[in-house]
Amino acid sequence: MIHDYLVEMLDARLGDASICPSETARLLGEDLRVEWRDLMRPIREVTARLADQGRIEVLQSGRPVNIREARGPVRIRRKGWMRPAD
Repeated sequence: MIHDYLVEMLDARLGDASICPSETARLLGEDLRVEWRDLMRPIREVTARLADQGRIEVLQSGRPVNIREARGPVRIRRKGWMRPAD
């Protein structure tokens, strides 16, 4: 369920727009009627697996990071997005 939710949220974003794991947790928590903070660890675990598969990248301060090592806020976006040249 978390996997599908993350993918749907990314699909709903335009271009290289990213999502925040806590944003995902809050929305999913509302749907499941659970405390969003309880979803943060599972969301980070699913995010790590998606990153391992090369489907997404995790950013911190705009730079790619390993979510298993990152501390603090991160953003998630589709991997391989190329910004159009000006």
